[in-house]
Amino acid sequence: MSKYYYLISGLPAITPDDHKPAYTVAEFKTEITTVLSEQDQKLADWFFLPYDNRNLLAYLRNTPRYVFDERGVYTEEIIKEICDSMESEDRAPENIRVPDYLIEFIRDYYERFGDTEVSEYNVLWEDRISAMYYHEAMTCGNTFLSSWFEMNLNIGNVMTAVNIRRHGLDREDYIIGDNEVAEQLRHSSAHDFNLGNSSDYMAELVQIAEERDLMVRERRTDVLRWNWLEEHTFFKTFDIESVLSYLIRLEMLERWAGLDKVKGEETFRRLVTEMKRESQDTLNEFKENNK
Repeated sequence: MSKYYYLISGLPAITPDDHKPAYTVAEFKTEITTVLSEQDQKLADWFFLPYDNRNLLAYLRNTPRYVFDERGVYTEEIIKEICDSMESEDRAPENIRVPDYLIEFIRDYYERFGDTEVSEYNVLWEDRISAMYYHEAMTCGNTFLSSWFEMNLNIGNVMTAVNIRRHGLDREDYIIGDNEVAEQLRHSSAHDFNLGNSSDYMAELVQIAEERDLMVRERRTDVLRWNWLEEHTFFKTFDIESVLSYLIRLEMLERWAGLDKVKGEETFRRLVTEMKRESQDTLNEFKENNK
């Protein structure tokens, strides 16, 4: 792995309370692209792929008024090229490096809908692409990244499990992934899902998930993430792990800068409404077609 003395030495210090960091995620992405080794750039791409996931879903659904997110790995034209190639030839273009999970997801989507235009919100496809992304990201070959991605998978699943238990929904339909924590969340009836001692952060995470105030819960979750990042990069000051840690923290600050309480609560209510609206027939049909 390469060392990034000059890059890291020149980075402004940031804290969880910063309201306007020196970089945006897009600006930092541009800067590191010019200095990272090819191997490390592939690692960095895993942090930008979630933006591609959203861009891809919006393209496949022909979502009205969607604003393309430039923070992804692929441009809008390349996503269209990938989808066109998958639809016509069932393979990605030879000149474009595409993660396996994206190829599999696009194939599944076209097999499901064919030429049918699908623009309505469907939480199941968000869950599916997230599960596939995390599954592949956790095998990226870098211990720090693998642990980080698994932590975020666990955070999302614990939050989901507590919310849907509160609203009387079926956990098995919304927990994603197949790691040990996901299985515990699907089947345990204990208040803490018997996860208290499964990792150094799990007891605190379960406690945070019980917080009723959405914005307080989000803030406490990001502090948990922030502390984890600092702990796991303490001895990697000039390594790629510290570059990626800085990127992740910038993303947190950027998200908080654009998030207010009203918007957060509206998003939460919309997600709950959509989950409740899903009929059992739709769920069964989805499972049958995507075994």
